Amino acid sequence: MIILKTPEEMDKMARACRIVGEVLEDMKGFVKPGVSTKDMEKRAEEKINARGGTAAFKGYRGYPASICTSVNNQVIHGIPSHMRLKDGDIVSVDVGVYIDGFYGDGAVTLPVGEISPLAGKLLRVTEEALYKGIDMATIRHRVSDISSAIQNHVEANGFSVVRAFVGHGIGMSLHEDPQIPNFGVSGQGPRLKEGMTIAIEPMVNARGYEVSILEDGWTAVTVDGGLSAHFEHTIGITDGDAIILTKLT
Repeated sequence: MIILKTPEEMDKMARACRIVGEVLEDMKGFVKPGVSTKDMEKRAEEKINARGGTAAFKGYRGYPASICTSVNNQVIHGIPSHMRLKDGDIVSVDVGVYIDGFYGDGAVTLPVGEISPLAGKLLRVTEEALYKGIDMATIRHRVSDISSAIQNHVEANGFSVVRAFVGHGIGMSLHEDPQIPNFGVSGQGPRLKEGMTIAIEPMVNARGYEVSILEDGWTAVTVDGGLSAHFEHTIGITDGDAIILTKLT
């Protein structure tokens, strides 16, 4: 069931989403060679707690950490560890926050030092695909219009979209209806309505779209070892353009 939010409820969601945005923005200056993903988790959790929020992922379905940190060929759900980042890596940071009864969710993929041209293009195209999807998030469209816009942009640039994981509705639960795939034919699925709040999150691989799960039961990696990037915003559907709740500016 798709749950529509009142303007007051969307304002409450915006509080959680702003904390997500602040943490992700802070990570852009914090990530560098020599930093461990455990360092990233500690800093993120301190920022969340200082703002009165709770790390939404910690304990969710048994997940053991406060954020997800996925490095290079890790797609999503990478568990922070004492492994230190090195020059040329890319690291995806996925952050969820709960406060005042509502959730916010967002992600970025960051360069570590100087990265390869391929990695740079992958990050650029994935973030562009996110905004292509957001541009379609209006009451004139359906869910699959978002999906199709993302897939078309990604594949036009020679990359592939992950099919095993998708975006989602969000609100009083971290995951709500509807699911928001990053692939599909336009004109299908539920029609977007004012008051819907959704997390759009393209996960894009440099090579094939197939993924597998490591023995930790969480970390998804590319089967072919290619790089992967992940960008995400929580947005609210209005009678005009979507509001990007996790964007600071």
